[in-house]
Amino acid sequence: MPVPPNIWGDRRRRRIGLLGGSFNPAHAGHRHVALSALRRLALDEVWWLVSPQNPLKPMAGMATQADRIASAEAVARHPRIRVTGIEEVLGTRYTADTLTMLARRFPRVRFVWLMGADNLQQVPRWDRWLTIFRSVAVAVFDRSPYSYRSLAGKAARRFARCRLPDRKAGLLAERMPPAWMFLHLRRHPASATAIRQRRAGTKPGR
Repeated sequence: MPVPPNIWGDRRRRRIGLLGGSFNPAHAGHRHVALSALRRLALDEVWWLVSPQNPLKPMAGMATQADRIASAEAVARHPRIRVTGIEEVLGTRYTADTLTMLARRFPRVRFVWLMGADNLQQVPRWDRWLTIFRSVAVAVFDRSPYSYRSLAGKAARRFARCRLPDRKAGLLAERMPPAWMFLHLRRHPASATAIRQRRAGTKPGR
């Protein structure tokens, strides 16, 4: 199912969290982040954007998008979490382009980009990463052991003046970008890499 029903025709003013990724496979850690975002950021929904192919990840070992969408649907199991292959429908490859297209199609929606601390550390490698921060509010979730390095990294330094305290999490969606915050989160042990290694019968780190 590439796009959940009724997305295109929905004109309500809402707060939507966007959690992008390969979901190779989806796991309980993704659900943990989504549920935390719904609660702490006062969101109406969280959309999982299952990427056709992450430009920064190799194709080797990547399941088909259909299989990854199916795994995400099996894990999500919540009426306010929508699993989508919307980037394939939009014809976008990069997050900056996806956000531009979504803003055009949903002018009344306040989007919040959701990412783990590991992605905050590597986001300067993303295509037009500055445009992303200037297009949408960003919520960064604690993910040990990356958190310390990510908060000392290039992106956090560049937008240091735009960081909001986590006590204002419920207001983030309404702030004009650039605006971001770091949210401490109870650690969840699930890892897509570890799951793939177990399925392949290899030990972690190999």
